[in-house]
Amino acid sequence: MTGYVSFVSSGPGDPELLTLKAVARLRAADAVLFDDLSSGPILSHARDGADLVGVGKRAGRASPKQDHVSRLLVDYAATGARVVRLKSGDCGLFGRLEEEIVALEAEGIAYEIIPGVTSASAAAAAAGIPLTRRLTARRVQFLTGADVTGKLPEDLNWAALADPLATTVVFMGKRTFGAMCAGLILHGLPADTPALLAEAVGHTDQNLTRTTIAELAAHLAEGPGLLPAVILYGPLAGDDA
Repeated sequence: MTGYVSFVSSGPGDPELLTLKAVARLRAADAVLFDDLSSGPILSHARDGADLVGVGKRAGRASPKQDHVSRLLVDYAATGARVVRLKSGDCGLFGRLEEEIVALEAEGIAYEIIPGVTSASAAAAAAGIPLTRRLTARRVQFLTGADVTGKLPEDLNWAALADPLATTVVFMGKRTFGAMCAGLILHGLPADTPALLAEAVGHTDQNLTRTTIAELAAHLAEGPGLLPAVILYGPLAGDDA
């Protein structure tokens, strides 16, 4: 008897941004394995009696290993359970989705992927700005600001990242943005390029800071804080709502 796994994207944290399909899967699940940023009111959609298992990973905090999370998915599904793997934002963006898919495929367990609102889109919406603009912001690029060691990745495409006509969104970049900013300026991006620090998007403690890349780097050097965040920089990031 083999169960079924639904990879459900919970969005940035606001339960009103869940899709109808996400809510339906939560209501039907026998077990929900959730990330930290997918907890709280979002879990109120899970049915009574479902197993709720926290498996989130947060920088600087004790977190379950990825192979343990993958093993839990397999073990629950092997009992015939309907399992929801609840991931924050869109589960296909920097959520280690592929590793969990590989574990399921190795055991012959069926799954589906339900997309959701990314924190990048939610941050732009909260700030009252678009991610693109004809002629002056005609490309959007997403990247992670940390590799598996927590440091700035060494293989960044600096020419692309320093493109003044792109909107760039940096995930998990608060701790490394100082080094990134130095590289951006070295590769020609002006120090006064607008930047937006969007912390705890979709949560009650949401905080938006409009600044420049140089000023943001200096601010984060004083301490990144504990709130999860995305960083947007480019021609639109400084626009007022």
